[in-house]
Amino acid sequence: MIQFPKPDVEQYFQTYRISHFAVSADEKRLFMDSNLNGQPNIWAMDLPGGYPYPLTYLNQSSQFIKADPQGRHLLTAFDRDGDENYHLYALKPEGGVPLPVVKAEPNDRCYYAHLSEDGERLYYITSAGNPNYLNSRRLNLETGEDELLHQGEEITSQLVAVSADEQAYVILKVYSNTYQKAYLYRNGESELIVPDSDRQSQVPYVLFADDNRLLLITNDDSAYSYVAEYLIDTREFRPLCRIEGEDVEIIRWHQASETLYFWTLTGPENRMYALYKNADQPRRVDMPLDTVEQVTVTKAGNVYILGRGAIQPHNIYRKMAGVESWEPLTANRVTGLDPSDLVYPDVIRYNSYDGLEIEALLFKAKPEQANGYTVFWPHGGPQASEAKFFRPMFQMMLAQGYHIFAPNFRGSTGYGAEFVKMVERDWGEGPRLDCVAGIHWLFEQGITSPERLFVVGGSYGGYMTLLLAGRHPELFRAAVDIFGPCNLFTFLDSVPEDWKPMMDNWLGDPVRDRERLTKDSPITYLDQMVNPMLVIQGANDPRVVKAESDQIVAALQSKGLDVEYIVLDDEGHGFSRKANEILVYRRMLEFLQKHQEAPVSQA
Repeated sequence: MIQFPKPDVEQYFQTYRISHFAVSADEKRLFMDSNLNGQPNIWAMDLPGGYPYPLTYLNQSSQFIKADPQGRHLLTAFDRDGDENYHLYALKPEGGVPLPVVKAEPNDRCYYAHLSEDGERLYYITSAGNPNYLNSRRLNLETGEDELLHQGEEITSQLVAVSADEQAYVILKVYSNTYQKAYLYRNGESELIVPDSDRQSQVPYVLFADDNRLLLITNDDSAYSYVAEYLIDTREFRPLCRIEGEDVEIIRWHQASETLYFWTLTGPENRMYALYKNADQPRRVDMPLDTVEQVTVTKAGNVYILGRGAIQPHNIYRKMAGVESWEPLTANRVTGLDPSDLVYPDVIRYNSYDGLEIEALLFKAKPEQANGYTVFWPHGGPQASEAKFFRPMFQMMLAQGYHIFAPNFRGSTGYGAEFVKMVERDWGEGPRLDCVAGIHWLFEQGITSPERLFVVGGSYGGYMTLLLAGRHPELFRAAVDIFGPCNLFTFLDSVPEDWKPMMDNWLGDPVRDRERLTKDSPITYLDQMVNPMLVIQGANDPRVVKAESDQIVAALQSKGLDVEYIVLDDEGHGFSRKANEILVYRRMLEFLQKHQEAPVSQA
């Protein structure tokens, strides 16, 4: 009998990422941003059943894809090696060299907002001339006329919706991730869509159902987000549809059938619902995925979804109008492995230091593979969550015998408005103690011990990894920090310009909150950082700049700590290139294996 060797690390990374997609007006072509060939590019597929073929060879990530309604071109935006300074381009239907459509300086950022129904006018947001608050503009693609629609003042403002007749539009003023105000502009005047109050509610998404009706997501006067409507002629706002205990995250409207489709986030998974014309209650719709990242509903009423499952990498599915089943359009899978070779998580709950219930995902290595060690994974965001979506890193570690524990500490999404706000101006106390309580739960359950626990995290999770390394080194063996802030004062000063207006609400003020920010900065606890550490950083990261990792590495090396440092010159806040991903996670695995048997440090 032939005996095949144990899968190599690289095998778990032979999936591909699909960041976003678009469908042509006739639904005969699918476009997607993917690293299918190891580098980020735009690809196309002929439907149904076509094979992917590349449209670009820039090896750069795009921000969006929008197909011209008349099939003349694609609109997209590219940055440079992860710097997130996106510029707007047009691309021939057959691909090739992208053509700039908006004049922009290298450090300008441009964001797509809307394309008119005839494809003649592009609405977009730009940092040019207003880097803190942003401007919204309209470009006539035929004449080149570029006019200012709205100038942001005092707070970051974004164009989020335009009516079909282009006589009205919606501007979102963003005070924080959990506090936005939406204004309808028409006839030279503006009006607040959600009644003004002291509740500081969310309005993360707005769309025009028709020229007299808006549909929006909000949590105004509610513990969870719901769908509301705003009647423009009467200026009437009212709740339309809600699911108890679930946050509405995505909405789409099919005008011909008058059907509202929406997706909720409940804990670590998404659910899909449809509210049909004249129906009293929405109907739950089964999905082939645990989590959804993008949705398109076409004029014909066909629904396309992009998402992942806990053991399924990115794939795109289509559900034709009037049909219950989903058709897979892509066939992304882990090469050489059966789904039964992968690990699906258990959902567990534990009480934190103050009695607050915390939900977590526990991935348990198969008994025949378990090595007795556990990886504690605090997620990024922080106003995000660890959901049931495929991470090659997780499955690779599980195959090597590591259990993985991923808590959705206070501040995580999917648990209601109050829960997600708990991290605001409290990055380092409540969430940290939730993590500590989760670690102690692992000890109490006999799953792991300080001698057999590692901490690994990225972005905010990297920050939490550093903070745990400084304040609780006795709880684990070693740490891996992936582009995490180490100094909240320098972090506040270095974030993207259009983030800065909301940083006070999100994190704090460097003068008023000096004592708290000092207490919550990992670099404050250098003398207590005694465990080995691996630090990973993208050189072009605009969110957590390289200087954050540079300063913690230099400080730790100066005191003789065992610290390894990897800098990726062609990446930003994440890994877009397959070779970099494999390099990083191979080194990470080597680091964990290296420190399995070394003596655990004590503070």
